[in-house]
Amino acid sequence: MFSTLGTQLSYPDEQLNALINDQYHYNAWFTPQNVEHAVKSIGQMLNKEDLTTWLNKYKIDHDNTGKKVGLILAGNIPLVGFHDALCVLITGNNALIKASSQDARLIKYVLDMLVKIEPEFQSRYSFVERLENFDAVIATGSNNTSRYFEFYFGKVPNIIRKNRNSVAVLTGEETTEQLYKLGHDIFDYFGLGCRNVSKLLVPEDYNFVQFFEAIEPHYTIINHHKYHNNYDYNKSIYLVNRDKHLDNGFLLVKEDDRMVSPLAVVFHEQYKDTASVEALLKRKSENIQCIVSTAGIKAANQVVGFGESQQPALWDYADGVDTMDFLTKL
Repeated sequence: MFSTLGTQLSYPDEQLNALINDQYHYNAWFTPQNVEHAVKSIGQMLNKEDLTTWLNKYKIDHDNTGKKVGLILAGNIPLVGFHDALCVLITGNNALIKASSQDARLIKYVLDMLVKIEPEFQSRYSFVERLENFDAVIATGSNNTSRYFEFYFGKVPNIIRKNRNSVAVLTGEETTEQLYKLGHDIFDYFGLGCRNVSKLLVPEDYNFVQFFEAIEPHYTIINHHKYHNNYDYNKSIYLVNRDKHLDNGFLLVKEDDRMVSPLAVVFHEQYKDTASVEALLKRKSENIQCIVSTAGIKAANQVVGFGESQQPALWDYADGVDTMDFLTKL
């Protein structure tokens, strides 16, 4: 049934296409292109082979299911909370969903599609304004909201997620094609996702010319008014403060040891050798969602190839916490 949903999402019908094209009116970041990308990515993820491989890793006790799991969903990119809902439903539990106002319509529609395929799911989830009478909670938010989540939900089994961003490790030997794909890791969903690259680790004396030339085809992102406003704002701050930075007209690149960069900005930091970059990644592992590189580095976080950061598989869990393992052990 979930693979059937995957097929329907991979090949949207007229009604779903209308919804895809309509989201921009409710959330200006949800352009038709970005929403379509999110919908089809989930569709591709829900293929029968991967579903089988994924589920075979877990033992689901069908006599010990039906727990009420509260879900507090993020709304930074389209359908970002779908995977949590999928995990709850596929383990035989019930989802109490507190959707983000930024992404409430899409998740409701997709779950309605699932009900049309298998009506049994109709009673297995509900959308709520306030979480009550739950057995466990999975909450996604910021470093600030996580403190409140821990206070309110700390007495029940929980997964509480904080801010994370992704990083790319460059060697200086990347091809133009690889760097172009890195542009997708940076710009897809306008860089709003935790799997978007916000930091580049580069060797000493790295020359950014090839990088800027390779990502030039992504220049149309500057035509989006909200992205453009962020670009202009951050550029003005750097100019007023006389902060050294690079600028190609749609992306600002600044040397900074922080992991989280402002929108329309990517930070970079130099490293001496493989050992030093691996040590840095180890120190920052709790702030990293995934690492984009083909350098063969060893890291605790998930390492993906260029252009793959926003193409997670079913078993690529947020914050590296196995949601299915958590749910099957409730």
